[in-house]
Amino acid sequence: MNTNIFAHRGASGYAPENTMPAFQLAYEQGANGIETDVQLSKDGVPVLIHDETLKRTTNGTGYVKDYTVEELKQLDAGKWFSPKYAGITIVTLEQFLQWGKSKNLLFNIELKNDTINYEKLEQTVYDAVLKYNLLDQTIFSTFNAKSVERMNQIDPHAEVAFLTSSNKRHLLKDVINMGGNALHIHYRLLTERLVKKCKDLHIPLRVYTINRPQQMKRCYKLQCDGIFTDYPDIALTERKAFQSNE
Repeated sequence: MNTNIFAHRGASGYAPENTMPAFQLAYEQGANGIETDVQLSKDGVPVLIHDETLKRTTNGTGYVKDYTVEELKQLDAGKWFSPKYAGITIVTLEQFLQWGKSKNLLFNIELKNDTINYEKLEQTVYDAVLKYNLLDQTIFSTFNAKSVERMNQIDPHAEVAFLTSSNKRHLLKDVINMGGNALHIHYRLLTERLVKKCKDLHIPLRVYTINRPQQMKRCYKLQCDGIFTDYPDIALTERKAFQSNE
């Protein structure tokens, strides 16, 4: 089994997260997929940014939801990472899908609605992915159980992953009951027993955020379905070395 390597917010170890340079670099490095985060602007446009607030990754302040997409586009989303990325802007989901539609990539779109309950986020994002005919290449993920339920109501056949860092006793049963069909866990929850349970139930198991070679090797050994990493090039090198030693 080949563990898929998802570039976490793009190749975010080398370029500003959730920006086109990070996505392009991940593609050039050979990542199997790209993970990104989506929220809604004041005027309801899906934009790719992890934090609910702008301060950490742009030169703006306040909440994403309080700015129109045109206002968000005026912000610098690259200089915080390195001066060479000054002038890089926030990416819309539409831009990202337009870029990705011709590429042999998987896409993991994390719905950032565990803190702010964006109305219609699920439907808006789903419609955009459907427009570009990328449903078969897309995984929707969220920490919000209600969001998993809403995605299941929109399309019970879409791949929807529940994200968690909590070690709950009946985790897989909970995922199934909320309508999810995949599980994305923090590395500290990874056990051989959980991997086996997921395989028995045909539930894809992916692990975040894997940046250390030893962690990568363990995920490959346990045959996890995927890992999320800031360094896809390192993960690919480690996977190749692991496969050659099998």
